[in-house]
Amino acid sequence: MSDLLQLRQVGFGYGHHPVLEAVDLRIDPGAFLGIVGPSGSGKTTLLRLLTGALQPTEGIIERRKGVRVAYVPQVETVNWNFPVTVAETLTMARIDGRVWPWRSKGERAEVDAMLDRLGLGGLGERHIRALSGGQQQRVFLARALMSTPDLLLMDEPTSGVDVRTRHEILHLLETLNGEGTAMVLTTHDLNGMAAHLPELVCLNRTVLGHGPPAAVLTPAVLEATYGARMEVLEHAGMPVVVDAVRQVEPVRAAGRA
Repeated sequence: MSDLLQLRQVGFGYGHHPVLEAVDLRIDPGAFLGIVGPSGSGKTTLLRLLTGALQPTEGIIERRKGVRVAYVPQVETVNWNFPVTVAETLTMARIDGRVWPWRSKGERAEVDAMLDRLGLGGLGERHIRALSGGQQQRVFLARALMSTPDLLLMDEPTSGVDVRTRHEILHLLETLNGEGTAMVLTTHDLNGMAAHLPELVCLNRTVLGHGPPAAVLTPAVLEATYGARMEVLEHAGMPVVVDAVRQVEPVRAAGRA
């Protein structure tokens, strides 16, 4: 198959509670895809299905033979008090049954090169909790890249970071995608992140829109996805999503028609 992954009418639920229904999705080798939707819409569950950590209760997921998939979790789910350094975090991607944290000379060189590539040079011996939010996100991105994946899956990679760091992460992801790594990420940031991606999926239990941001970020699709009216403006050629202005009826003076 030419695609890295293909989902056909995929469904998943916990017990009698459906989370995803009839999801159709193709991920090609050059993909740079954002998944947006409200909390509880199934975004993280969809990523876990793509990793293979979960199996669909309905439908089929086809994977190209030999495809390598790496996953970057939300930084909020990480135990930052775990006694581990930046270099040790990256090395864990290369343990392969050996006693951790001993590293070969070649692995130390690989780790140092990856840290330099992601702007983390010189931080290898620092404890992960001593890093800024943006640096922490880059560490787990670097760890995922140590496995040289064909497809990189990221759950809210810009959550909790400032505007400047968000732009830096987006620029880094664009560079990595241009070098051949396919990417799928979830985001709640419609304007700061999603509008800058080449391809979007609007998800709320099922796929409600799929395509370029200008085609997907429309009032009709957004209302179906979020259950609330939104307006879409245009700024510098990019869609900008804002809450719909409520129409307020004028108040009539008492006793007047």
